[in-house]
Amino acid sequence: MPIMKHVLILSILLSFATRVLPAADLKVGLVDLRKAFSEYYKSKEASNTLQQHVGEAKEQINERFAAYKKLMDDVQKLDKERTDPVLGAEARGKKEAELRGKAQELRSLEQDINEFKNRRQQQIDEEQRQQASGLYAEIVKVVNDKAAASAYDLVFDKSNLGVGGVPFLVYSKAGAVEDFTAEVIVELNKNAPAGGVPTPAATAPKPEPKKAEPDKKKPAKK
Repeated sequence: MPIMKHVLILSILLSFATRVLPAADLKVGLVDLRKAFSEYYKSKEASNTLQQHVGEAKEQINERFAAYKKLMDDVQKLDKERTDPVLGAEARGKKEAELRGKAQELRSLEQDINEFKNRRQQQIDEEQRQQASGLYAEIVKVVNDKAAASAYDLVFDKSNLGVGGVPFLVYSKAGAVEDFTAEVIVELNKNAPAGGVPTPAATAPKPEPKKAEPDKKKPAKK
């Protein structure tokens, strides 16, 4: 929405409010929804859950890449073996047939990895969108309840930005509006778990398999 439209809408709202109520009786509130969201304990819980799902997706993708790398090594090995000059025609034909099969399997696995990555990314994006939508709905309800209890006529979100990053509420006279963001945050966190939201433990990397050490020949007895 163009900036002039934001200004026009704000002017209409204020003009309507001042006609309905005397200017001295107009009570305007201010809240920072972005700050309330970031300090809401449920937002931190949701972020932890989302990060856990992101980590699981990465692990699943890495497992597929490991299978892909192994298959790639098999293809390269077969490609080298089929050119061995000591091979007979029949043996070379078998190697080439095996190579074609592995190459097809490699292409299918590559497609599967790309589709899986896209699917998991869409799932995570949708999960994040639903989380944010639900949490903001809870925050706005608290804001509305407090606005009604404190008899505010208008409440503005000071974190709301328009086109070009220009704030929706550009200016407010000192004392003309009351910022009750802190009260909203206190209300949101009244049922927060004791000790705060625990941070998710980092997933420990899987240990790499140990390579077999070559047998050491014992020194011949003299």
